Order: sequence, then C-alpha cells, then structure tokens
Amino acid sequence: MLISYNELCEFAESGVITPVDPKDINGTSIDVHLGPKILREQAVFLANGTEGLGIVSLRDKQNVSWEEVDIEYEGYYDLHPGEFILAHTVEVFNLPADISAEFKLNSSGARIGLDNALATWADPRWHGSTLTLELKNNTRHHVIRLHHGCRIGQIIFHRSEPVPEDKSYAVRGRYNKDTSAQPVK
Repeated sequence: MLISYNELCEFAESGVITPVDPKDINGTSIDVHLGPKILREQAVFLANGTEGLGIVSLRDKQNVSWEEVDIEYEGYYDLHPGEFILAHTVEVFNLPADISAEFKLNSSGARIGLDNALATWADPRWHGSTLTLELKNNTRHHVIRLHHGCRIGQIIFHRSEPVPEDKSYAVRGRYNKDTSAQPVK
C-alpha cells in the first residue's frame, strides 16, 4: 500500500526520514535533495602510462575507481554528457520493519537528460543512511549543473507485513549507517 500525506507527515515527525521541510511533503511522496559529496569516476591508466579501460567484476564486488568531490564547497557540479557519478540525498532514512521506500527522479531532471539507474529500492529496516543515487547525463551536447541541496527527486513509501528481524535489512544489508555516496561493498 502506498503511504499518503498524513502518514508522510508522521514519518517526518518521527524520524523515518529527516530532515524534512513541510513544503516537501506531497500527496504520496516526499521531495529529497542532493547531498554535499559525490563520487566521480577516475580514469584508468595502463602500465605504459596511457589511459585505458579498467575491468570490474560484479560477481566479485569489485569497484570502479572513484574520486570524492565536495560540491558543497563549489555549490554545484557540472555533469558532462555521458558522465556517470554516485551522489546521495541530504535526507537520512530509518525505515521500520513494515515500510520500504522507492526513489523516483523528478520529471524536471529527466526532461533535461538526467537519468538515475534503477537501484532505487530501500528495504524495511534500512537505517541511519542517506540514499546513494546513480546519476548519468544522457545528453550529447549539454552539461547538467547539479546544485548541492537542489530537489533531485522524491521518495515514495510502501507498507507491507513486518519483515522478521533476522531477515530485515538491519541484519542482512551492507549499506546501513552510510551518510555519503557509497560504491559497491
């Protein structure tokens, strides 16, 4: 069941999501904002000093080479055509055992070519964490300027039967208590 306005207000007051400005609570979603740090892909250099392609294994949970960039200092980050970054929300989540959440990119961002990868689901009992966003500029001829604190999307919440503690994300998840963009763990 999708959670609506009155209960979303309760979620904001009880710390299920924080901080929340009341103006960011919509009918069935809460607006979320771009956090202060991103991870930008670093170039891979071969033994001979030339730029090349790195190989990462999903099975082995290997990581892309990342560089952390503090966009709070500059106030923004220019995402170039085809560029992929990891970003995060300002908001911190503390989901109860019967609530899951889903991120949706805002339509204004999508209409200028911004894309978010499909890893947008948060299971019950995910807690103490900001949401990592996988952002890409799909345009060919435009830089997308991402401002720290700008509205980047919205979160919708779903209710389910409570998940047993030993099966919850609090016990089984790898991304609890992360307060910045996180690479593969």
